[in-house]
Amino acid sequence: MTSLIWKKSTRSNEGNCVEVATPPQVVMVRDSKDRQGPTLAFTSPSWTGFVQGLKSGTFDA
Repeated sequence: MTSLIWKKSTRSNEGNCVEVATPPQVVMVRDSKDRQGPTLAFTSPSWTGFVQGLKSGTFDA
């Protein structure tokens, strides 16, 4: 997947963030400071559940 369009959050600061690319039926995630490093791949439903959990405070300490 060499032609992915990576997007970084507009809320990222000081380079401490991840970038996300969304080719069909999968969501790719990588560290913005290590763009040549490893990536994680999630199914679209898994990513949607994760984002919903973040918004609802599921992962808050």
